[in-house]
Amino acid sequence: MADNASCKQAPGVIVPRIDRNRCEGKDDCVRVCPYDVFEIGVLPAAERGELSLSGRVKGFFHGYRQAFAVRADQCRACGLCVSACPEHAITLTRAT
Repeated sequence: MADNASCKQAPGVIVPRIDRNRCEGKDDCVRVCPYDVFEIGVLPAAERGELSLSGRVKGFFHGYRQAFAVRADQCRACGLCVSACPEHAITLTRAT
């Protein structure tokens, strides 16, 4: 669990955004997140058409496994997920 010193915001102020064209569904973000924000799942077929050509190819070879920020409202902006993601697919942005 991250200590409070590494947390930069209250829950829900900042949320993780995942670049679907970069994410390969490795579970690094799931393992490092102290607030259980992420889960690994399969990108729904209806959303695969929105991927770039390289995103579709990458998705196909990885079974369309992706990280999903299912509890984004629990994010406290510690940044561990951003650092851990080998594809650099995660950014932290202000919630809308």
